[in-house]
Amino acid sequence: MGTKRRSLFTIVFCILFPLGANAQPGPHPPCENASPFPDFAPPGHVPNYRVWSKNEWVLPACTGWNARAGMLVAIAGQFRYTGTADDLLLEVGAISTLSGIQYWSVTENSWRTLITSAAALEGPDLHRPRADFRLSEMKSGAKLYFTETENRLGEPVIYGMRASDTGGNLVITMENVSPAKKFMLTLINPGDLQSIHYLSEARPGIWRYYGLVRTEEPPLAAFGGVRTESYVNRALALYSHLTGAAVEPVASYNPN
Repeated sequence: MGTKRRSLFTIVFCILFPLGANAQPGPHPPCENASPFPDFAPPGHVPNYRVWSKNEWVLPACTGWNARAGMLVAIAGQFRYTGTADDLLLEVGAISTLSGIQYWSVTENSWRTLITSAAALEGPDLHRPRADFRLSEMKSGAKLYFTETENRLGEPVIYGMRASDTGGNLVITMENVSPAKKFMLTLINPGDLQSIHYLSEARPGIWRYYGLVRTEEPPLAAFGGVRTESYVNRALALYSHLTGAAVEPVASYNPN
């Protein structure tokens, strides 16, 4: 699979969350020796996903998140990949490959571009673009910065990211360091968009992915109601980009 098909970033930041909710149990990532919820879907299947609204979930301390409210999307699946953890880190660091990712818009009933532009940055400064991150940078544990422009916002947002590798188990955390705006109106303050991504090899050639994305407020609420299916499809589009596997979009939100 080519690099363009597997960059991970913005499973996070482009999922601008829905107003809908469900009554499922709270999420649990694969940490603290507990079984993940939702569980990992088998390879070749649509990943399992859940959406929670404010005050309906509490995350375990192993995520490192202080916030315990807001809108949340969880996605868990398995995918075929013959590379190493280092190869995946390089894919994650290939920020430029995010540009042009397509997702199925349920409101427009058509395929749309999810991310219109993306670039790595030398620091938290839009005027300092650079080439994609090198492996040594991804493994350094340092905070790295990138920017992307999501189709519904139209204005770039800067994110900070850190990656850790513990025996081939990758954990990647991200959050916005600049506000998300539309028409010069601030929708999301710095630090209000967070994501955490877990990748581990289940067995030779099969990898597991578990991702969580959180926001304090629904960013598009000021512009009318948003269908939950739209954000599930955005998550699926990014998962497809990561894994290289075709994933059918959903017509209605049904996590069961």
